[in-house]
Amino acid sequence: MTTLTNPKKANHFYYKNLLKYIIIVFSILLTGYLVIAMYAQGEILFALLTLFIMGSAIYIFNNKSTYAWRYVFPGISGIGIFIIFPLIATVILGFTNYSSKNQLTFERAQSVLLSRQSFSGEVLNFSLIKNENSLDFYFEDKLNNSIYFVENVDLSSINEPVVLNITDNIPLEGKLNFKELIAYRDSLKNFVGMLPDGREIRLKSLREFAVSKPLYVLQSDGITILNTDTGAKIRPNFDVGFFQQIDEKEQFIPGTNTDAGFTVNIGLSNFTQVFSDNNIRGPFLSIFIWTVLFSCITVFLTTALGTILASLVQWESLKGKALYRVLLILPYAVPSFISILIFRGLFNQEFGEINQLLDMVFGIRPEWFNNPLQAKIMVIIVNTWLGYPYMMILCMGLLKAIPDDLYEASALNGATPWQNFTKITLPLLIKPLTPLMIASFAFNFNNFVLIMLLTRGGPNMTNTTAPAGHTDLLVSYTYRIAFEGGGGENFGLAAAISTIIFLIVGLIAIINMKASKMDLD
Repeated sequence: MTTLTNPKKANHFYYKNLLKYIIIVFSILLTGYLVIAMYAQGEILFALLTLFIMGSAIYIFNNKSTYAWRYVFPGISGIGIFIIFPLIATVILGFTNYSSKNQLTFERAQSVLLSRQSFSGEVLNFSLIKNENSLDFYFEDKLNNSIYFVENVDLSSINEPVVLNITDNIPLEGKLNFKELIAYRDSLKNFVGMLPDGREIRLKSLREFAVSKPLYVLQSDGITILNTDTGAKIRPNFDVGFFQQIDEKEQFIPGTNTDAGFTVNIGLSNFTQVFSDNNIRGPFLSIFIWTVLFSCITVFLTTALGTILASLVQWESLKGKALYRVLLILPYAVPSFISILIFRGLFNQEFGEINQLLDMVFGIRPEWFNNPLQAKIMVIIVNTWLGYPYMMILCMGLLKAIPDDLYEASALNGATPWQNFTKITLPLLIKPLTPLMIASFAFNFNNFVLIMLLTRGGPNMTNTTAPAGHTDLLVSYTYRIAFEGGGGENFGLAAAISTIIFLIVGLIAIINMKASKMDLD
């Protein structure tokens, strides 16, 4: 029997497979390029992440046995990229000295030092004469009464020092003025001229060049660097991540760090510093206790107020319930940052409406932003205002789910409204509200926006080396260490504290779930 093959279908199958293999090859080449480029830049974590994600995608989408994974792979990839990877990166960062002064790799820090120049006091005024596609350079050495020049220089293609010649005068035609020189500012930094005696000159300012020499010279051992100005020798100290001077016995001299620091692994130092350094431990424990109290009080007040208001607006005898619902939900509809900024003005000690009212009624003017206790009360008041509408909306829905038969039966037994609330409504609300209360606790534990917009953590604590405030939560305290720390932002320490916060929040959530007899499986 002869089998007939449709030529059109055969061609379609051939081109489909060809396109498939072209896409696979292109994806592999792209993955290889990205991984190599990231690795070359020292971004090892990003290189590994790209290799894993792209490699998994190539395998899953080109293998019939993994067909079902094609539907869940985008979601899993998103979790890996935006949740797991940042978490792993933060934990790893906590084991390093990464800061504003220690951002470079060792190789990059070394190259930065070796690229620095030392300028002598011998300066040369310069003039530029513009040609069609190039420039003529003229340098006037008034100290030695000499004029040097070089013609037809293309600033975009300079790779080595340009040898200068001697001339008698500087032409005036085509000479660029100071305003026109500004356009060549960045390009002039790359120009290096070599005088007839072998000395090099580099740009010192937009008006002059100066004789220069390398400030640091790498020695034969490949590690030691000589300072040509002072004669001091420096070496990399991998314990602290800085180049430091060494003495005659080749021992590091404390306090001689260069500004070109590099990142090194320091083990558990950041974690132990949190509990061993009094300047960190004291504020950390105080802020931790306040964070837990703030979260617990906020959850209690928002839940209690939301439940009470939800019960009131569901009361059948209440007239105008729809209007009350709208008015009570309005704080939830307004963007929180606007409400916080409005409250910041209302609590202003001198001009705020709240203090003016308290002054007229009670004759007092609380220092909301200067007194630690009053500042904490203000933060709780504002956060309760922002949080109760959410709980009220949840309770309104849960109240609808409670059968009316229960209230009818209690009415027959002569129960009061308070007994109905405590014996029927509250017990039936607590169980479904528990996971939401835990989520609210976790949210308020990291309520960064409220603190930064309302108090910025203030009033500040005294006698602390790292910035810390009485209303700081752990998350805002970590932010201030990372970006406001004196003497250089300490990202490594901030990452260590972030890791501790993650473990604390996770542990508290697990304890709360266990206490509420929730099934974690």
